[in-house]
Amino acid sequence: MAKSKDYFGMGRLLSIILAIIPITSCILGVLTRFNEKKIVAGLLRLFLGWNIIYILDLILMIVNGSILRILNF
Repeated sequence: MAKSKDYFGMGRLLSIILAIIPITSCILGVLTRFNEKKIVAGLLRLFLGWNIIYILDLILMIVNGSILRILNF
């Protein structure tokens, strides 16, 4: 199983399963951004990650194996 760069290097299938569950998707999305030292993006995910970002993350995780990258600073 190929390793993904998102969700702490977990496998793609496990990342997709975790992305389907809204709570884990939100928590792991925030933690991933804070782990990358992207504080503003982490805060945006914390406050906005429960709506459209969740749906986009789910689609992108299935298609690309990567979560949405809105801010890279």
